[in-house]
Amino acid sequence: MKAIWRAGALAALLAGWVGASETRAGPDRINILLGSEHLGATRDFEEFNPGLFLTWTNLMWKNRLDLTVGAFRNSYGDGSAAVSAAYPLIRTEAWGLELFGALAWYPGNGDQFGHSIGDMVPIAGVQARFHYLYMQAIPAGGDGVDATLTLGLTFPVK
Repeated sequence: MKAIWRAGALAALLAGWVGASETRAGPDRINILLGSEHLGATRDFEEFNPGLFLTWTNLMWKNRLDLTVGAFRNSYGDGSAAVSAAYPLIRTEAWGLELFGALAWYPGNGDQFGHSIGDMVPIAGVQARFHYLYMQAIPAGGDGVDATLTLGLTFPVK
């Protein structure tokens, strides 16, 4: 439980730092992570992964990249925080398709990944949005899994 609170505090600090560095203080989207599916898993993972993420669209790199920060319950049952950047390939009001890269903090679980720096894990994949639903496809996603799919809800902030 301590790790969940630490992950939430880290995400809040990251969100505050992002808001303070930009004239747009508030996020453009609120994303609620619901869960994940681990494809080709050779062990058990937690599939209910609630989390909260805030997204600032067109914030970085000459207004071409979105920035997202948040915290979630990871597939190992602990709290994690993540920061990601997404490059939109297609974006309309109804749907979108993006490439993303992230750095996620998995306290005490970094060794569960073949590609980590301590408990910091780089993640990359494709994400899609259709109205209020979003999904991410992440190749691999940890030892003992071929790919990870996530599912959640997303809402614009007006």
